[in-house]
Amino acid sequence: AHRPPAPEELVPQFPLVRDAVRAFNMACIELENFEADDLIATYARRAEAAGARVTILSSDKDLMQVVSDRVRMVDTMKGLEIGPEEVRDKFGVGPERMIDLQALAGDSTDNVPGAPGIGVKTAAMLLGEFGDLEALLARVDEIPQPKRRAALKDNRGQIRMCRELVRLDDAVPVPVALGELRAAPPEREALISFLRKMEFRTLTKRAETVFGWDSEEEPPEESVATRGFADLRYEIIRDSEALRDWIRRARESHVVGMDTETDSLDELQAGLVGVSLAVAPGEACYVPLGHRPPGEDLFKDSPARDYTQIPPGDALELLRPLLEDRSVLKVGHNIKFDAKVLARKGIRVSPIDDTMLMSYALYAGLHRHGLDESSARHLGHEPQSIKELIGTGRKAVTFDLVPIESAGPYAAEDADIALRLRSVFRPALVVQRLNTVYETLERPMVPVLADMERAGMRIDPGMLRGISAELADRLGELEGQVQALAGESFNLASPKQLGRILFDRLGLPGARRTGKSGDYQTGAGVLETLAAGGAEIARLLLEWRQLSKLKGTYADALVQHIHPETGRVHTSFSLAATSTGRLASSDPNLQNIPVRTREGRRIREAFVAEPGCVLVSLDYSQIELRMLAHMADIDALRSAFLDGQDIHAMTASEVFGVPIDGMDPMVRRRAKAINFGVIYGISQHGLSLQLGISRTEARAFIDAYFDRFPGIRAYMHDTIALAKERGYVETLFGRRVHTPDINVKGPRQGFQQRAAINAPIQGGAADIIRRAMVRIPGALRSAGLTGRMILQVHDELLFEAPESEADEVARVAGGVMAHAAEPAFELSVPIVVDSGRGLNWAEAH
Repeated sequence: AHRPPAPEELVPQFPLVRDAVRAFNMACIELENFEADDLIATYARRAEAAGARVTILSSDKDLMQVVSDRVRMVDTMKGLEIGPEEVRDKFGVGPERMIDLQALAGDSTDNVPGAPGIGVKTAAMLLGEFGDLEALLARVDEIPQPKRRAALKDNRGQIRMCRELVRLDDAVPVPVALGELRAAPPEREALISFLRKMEFRTLTKRAETVFGWDSEEEPPEESVATRGFADLRYEIIRDSEALRDWIRRARESHVVGMDTETDSLDELQAGLVGVSLAVAPGEACYVPLGHRPPGEDLFKDSPARDYTQIPPGDALELLRPLLEDRSVLKVGHNIKFDAKVLARKGIRVSPIDDTMLMSYALYAGLHRHGLDESSARHLGHEPQSIKELIGTGRKAVTFDLVPIESAGPYAAEDADIALRLRSVFRPALVVQRLNTVYETLERPMVPVLADMERAGMRIDPGMLRGISAELADRLGELEGQVQALAGESFNLASPKQLGRILFDRLGLPGARRTGKSGDYQTGAGVLETLAAGGAEIARLLLEWRQLSKLKGTYADALVQHIHPETGRVHTSFSLAATSTGRLASSDPNLQNIPVRTREGRRIREAFVAEPGCVLVSLDYSQIELRMLAHMADIDALRSAFLDGQDIHAMTASEVFGVPIDGMDPMVRRRAKAINFGVIYGISQHGLSLQLGISRTEARAFIDAYFDRFPGIRAYMHDTIALAKERGYVETLFGRRVHTPDINVKGPRQGFQQRAAINAPIQGGAADIIRRAMVRIPGALRSAGLTGRMILQVHDELLFEAPESEADEVARVAGGVMAHAAEPAFELSVPIVVDSGRGLNWAEAH
């Protein structure tokens, strides 16, 4: 309990140790809920009983209780062999009394208290005199020393508890039989390939010498993943016995590729059609579970098909132990989808590796990370297209109607590709020093988001219908006002008609035509410029567009997203959709509901808590500005945050030379616009539109800002220079955001420069909230709380909790959020978390 957590740099290396052991063709045995010592003790006892001699490579005194005439230990650090005599010489008792000795003396390393005031020497002396622990406790009144007698007498229960704590379990249900653990030499291709991938140059040369690798010989395949796709051993599993054999092979490999096939992309309603497993490159199977013959109107000329399948319940009960086995790693591409589908069947897939997220950690900003693209880029293989199986458009069918003979190779290939991609991406993560990013910021987010998505949010459909009616009335008013200003009726949603009104009929300035159609441009930027110039019709059009989007996207559409079984709305979070690490939300998108407009807040009022519960909102306060103050090392900003000042008022005072007391709110608003705008590389044009001032004034404001805070300009300059040199920028936590076009002249370069400036700031903030999200579920459980995290909107986390728990949920989760950067970094500014609660989202935030 008192040990510090493992160093963050060490944790990502654990799976690599497993890869290394397998590369050397050694047994790698793990069993959930048992320590390695328990497994060692069990195998030692079994081997001893079989007449073997056993050597345990360790100096751990806990294992000395296993030592006997046939079981010895070797301390490899000191080169010492430890048998019964060596144990007796060191501790004063033989191996058979080590449990009793440790129960009395305790072990501070393992937080075992023992008997107060009794050390190793005293414990050995007492055991030598009385024989064993039970005899000692039975005759405790014979001990002449009062303190020693009292320590033993008053702590009998604790001492016996300590004996059970230090006693190793030597009867573990071992996952691999003793007879299967014969030593075997490494396979030279597998070993040398692994050593090359890890860039162990000296070890590689030694291995090549030992295994007779001719320097003229072709080097081993860089990865078994690149083994060709011509010689494939894909199998369709139609009976339980065949499935048991594949499950056995998966357990032996300890790593299995997997994928699910469904009849829908909605994980919470999709029917499970089949499961595929891959145990080695080119060796995969497909287990059909829900295929059905098409109706007569489909595939009329198709031959008779075999639809023999294992009953789904039987197959899933066979697969469940494998999919939940902590000693077998499950590898998938976007495995969150598969995990959610199987969770509805009562199966919690664990542990997992996600090759989509590996690609994202390696190549964010360079390309997309879908399975087909990843396979083509990194395996040189174009997978079979799903469209070849299900068709397109109106003629498309669901996967359950695809004949099993056709579905099998497609499904097996997906699991095969995921397994191959892992062997490409794993070493790349190590070589590029991105493994910690994957292990701490990507991989652990999968189960967290899956649980949030399954939880969903409750909405009030009646309230949404009322809001929709209100918005319809307001849109009608705006439409009438716009058409009155235009002098004629027209379709406000038609860019072509709108362009004609604005620039031909009304003669407004700034007309520009599109390259293809020749129509006038009427995008938001055009309307904002016109509105800033005083065109009332443009201001009304901007409001009309915003309200139209709110009505269509939320007030009307959210009701359609209510799940028929749960009665809640379940968004889907994408981990690999943005280059900076920010999450994206879709189906429906709940991250773009405006929070500062009246109408946006009305939409949020429709998100309500379950009866007896409240919503708790925890929101990082100005987290990106705090990241900027830390990363750019701006003393004035840092001091303001440390002192708890109003950062925007302080900025206005510094830049415009006005006192904070009695400050004009407009002056503070200008400083706020610059503060946030500079993070995104705002231009004088953008600031002029936002504040409704001339470009000259905007330029003067920006120049004054940089004159007062020169460190920010230096940070921006240095960040761009670094991006040009390396082709990427990094967050504090090592996330890499690539900037491939930053050296290419043209409009794209300016965008990439702004992105390079923003990425470490926004990405660092995204990393911090990810670190918090990973830790919060466990923190809530440890505190005995039932409240749950249900939504993330950039810097805000939303929880649903019983009303009696609300304050404690805010305290526990808020504490995790405030310290989420630690222990990796201790920021030079405090992280502040604002909290609120209410019966609906608008009240809580």
